[in-house]
Amino acid sequence: MSEERIERKEAEFQRAEEIVAPTGFINTEGVSINEARGEKVVLVDFWTYACYNCQNMQPHLNAWHEEYADDGLLIIGVHTPEFGFEREPANVEQAVREAGIEYPVVLDNNYATWSAYDQRYWPAMYLIDTDGFVRHKHIGEGAYEETEAKIRELLAEKDRTST
Repeated sequence: MSEERIERKEAEFQRAEEIVAPTGFINTEGVSINEARGEKVVLVDFWTYACYNCQNMQPHLNAWHEEYADDGLLIIGVHTPEFGFEREPANVEQAVREAGIEYPVVLDNNYATWSAYDQRYWPAMYLIDTDGFVRHKHIGEGAYEETEAKIRELLAEKDRTST
């Protein structure tokens, strides 16, 4: 990592927070934003399965996973429940299966990662570059074309800086 590049980014962008105190995982034994640094562009998606807006976003997340995972995109779904029944791991596992989610899902029943990101709304996406900086944030549905363009931009940046 170029120290000059990092200093420039620190002046302009916020550092991404790590996954904090997960209460479980689906589709993985564990996942870390810090361990992805230098290798992956990370999209953190805060969602909860009973949220209508989250359900509407899901096909886009699945498509991005399918399209860009091999190029270095890591999507991490952070499931932070709104209602008591959404805290049950079996319910979340069923929802993940039904939605066709293949990327890692972190159970955030204690709102630890949610709080680290100062979250207030579902859904919310944070796109993190390979140096660990939040480069794009979107709250709510929509902005799919804008987000996908930013994914492509950060993947191209990753390829330029890794050579």
